[in-house]
Amino acid sequence: MNLLMTDTPIDIPFVESSENHYIDLSKLQITNCIGCFGCWTKTPGKCVIRDDATKVYPIIAQSEHIIYVTNTVFGTYDTPMKTILERSIPIQKAFIRIHNNETHHVQRNVVLKKAIIFAYGTSSDEERAVFSKLIDRNANNMCFESHRIVFLNKSELNNAIAKEVATWEM
Repeated sequence: MNLLMTDTPIDIPFVESSENHYIDLSKLQITNCIGCFGCWTKTPGKCVIRDDATKVYPIIAQSEHIIYVTNTVFGTYDTPMKTILERSIPIQKAFIRIHNNETHHVQRNVVLKKAIIFAYGTSSDEERAVFSKLIDRNANNMCFESHRIVFLNKSELNNAIAKEVATWEM
């Protein structure tokens, strides 16, 4: 399965199918995680908050190819992307494992991913370095088999995304 998840509307030809998903987070109602851990104790694997996030995190878990498109602010994801990533905790179990000589949560039926992060809005080398370090750290928790970050201007998004999505059909 392939997932294109953005925090801003994009304008490219995209054919939604059972294998290709496009999620524009700016059009969804997703509230913040409240840290209740109900997804581990009360309703294992399912968030107790019933909003649009419950449709998104299962797709994240099952996607082999992921494109995240996010504005970056102070070296991190902007609010829509950060919120959905935090709300994706149900795809992990409460149990801990050793992964790459570090402790990480056991994944709940999550496939390995090839990820590309298109980051727009960064204004300095320092901000880019902080964001790159964050993505490297997240890669361990998010089952990234491989990942790369592409820093660009918002005006360059459509062309870059279209080229990457075109590789899914090969």
